Amino acid sequence: MNNESNNRLNKGNAPLTSDEYLDVFRKSAALLDGHFLLTSGKHSAQYMQCAQVLQYPDRAAILAEGLAASFRDMDIQTVIGPAMGGILVAHEVAKALGVRALFTERENGIMRLRRGFTLSPGERVLVVEDVITTGGSVREVLSVVRELKAIPVGVGVLVDRTGGIVDFGLPQSSIIQLNIQAFEAQECPLCAQGIPAIKPGSRKV
Repeated sequence: MNNESNNRLNKGNAPLTSDEYLDVFRKSAALLDGHFLLTSGKHSAQYMQCAQVLQYPDRAAILAEGLAASFRDMDIQTVIGPAMGGILVAHEVAKALGVRALFTERENGIMRLRRGFTLSPGERVLVVEDVITTGGSVREVLSVVRELKAIPVGVGVLVDRTGGIVDFGLPQSSIIQLNIQAFEAQECPLCAQGIPAIKPGSRKV
């Protein structure tokens, strides 16, 4: 990312453009090419590894500020994201909004709030994630929020790799939209070529 973009954001001006945000990812080697098994179970020739950019606090803050800008007028009280990918995103977006950050975890395969975390009835919650492919993890978090009678008021993601196709029925925003094709395993051309698939994320196959 160039100094002009950095200075523009630091002065409180408009968020960066999609190309400028994508440049932050490229400079962090976060966009990978190969044969990847996604959390959704689908296969893809590209993978956005957000952890590679989020390891730099200054870059994480820039991305979070851009995402938070879409929700500043929505009276957000808490930001929540799924472990593992949504933890840092939730923390940084919450910091940008001046509210608290929580994360959910899977326990026996079920998404839950643990570690003494809780939500109050009527609490206004923003759900965030690093990358969405099918939106499954986000929907699980939304279910947790609703079960506790809190109010999900929006969904924010750093990278929407569906190109905006996934709809959560709430105001939603992403700083980057990529139309990266994903295949069911039985239809994957990379599998047909005998190219081994790797799982680049934090969860085991």
